[in-house]
Amino acid sequence: MQDGKVEVSYGSPRETTTAADTLLNIPVNLLTKGMARLGLLRKDLDYHLMRAAMVLMFLLFGYQKWFEYEAQVLIPFISNGPLISWMYPAFGVRGASWFLGASEWLFGALLFLGFWNKRLGILGAAGSCVTFLSTVSIIPFMPDGWAPSAGGFPAMVGNVPFLMKDVVLLAVSFYLLKQDVERVMASPQSATPQP
Repeated sequence: MQDGKVEVSYGSPRETTTAADTLLNIPVNLLTKGMARLGLLRKDLDYHLMRAAMVLMFLLFGYQKWFEYEAQVLIPFISNGPLISWMYPAFGVRGASWFLGASEWLFGALLFLGFWNKRLGILGAAGSCVTFLSTVSIIPFMPDGWAPSAGGFPAMVGNVPFLMKDVVLLAVSFYLLKQDVERVMASPQSATPQP
């Protein structure tokens, strides 16, 4: 024992821990055992929770976009979005909002169907990725998005904090897309017969 370090092997000869790390194992082990007893470590629970959360989010956010109040709220977002600003000349303020709402309901429905059909889940997750890539791309272009009184970036103000949640939603969308693609590729139906 040197300098307060205790040699503990966890399968790798390079891993050592201090006495504080050993004390940390007590609550971690209790938490792990509790989660296992509650079934929270069940295979694919995280995958199903993320899918269900995305379906709910698309249904609720998509529904709002069919109303005038939401169409007005979206003006600074759509008009400053490099990937979605084309919607106003194409559809107008109300039409762009309707288009986004219908798209979100479509992606939500495909994600929901992805519980049973991973190929449809792939389409929903891909649409979700495009959706959140589009909204995340607005962040650098949002006027007055960084507080000058705090030195600007990274002090978010205005609409930027609302958009930051989409970084996480983009990551969740990519996770679902990856999982569904891997599951389709691993399924017996995707195997092509060899000549």
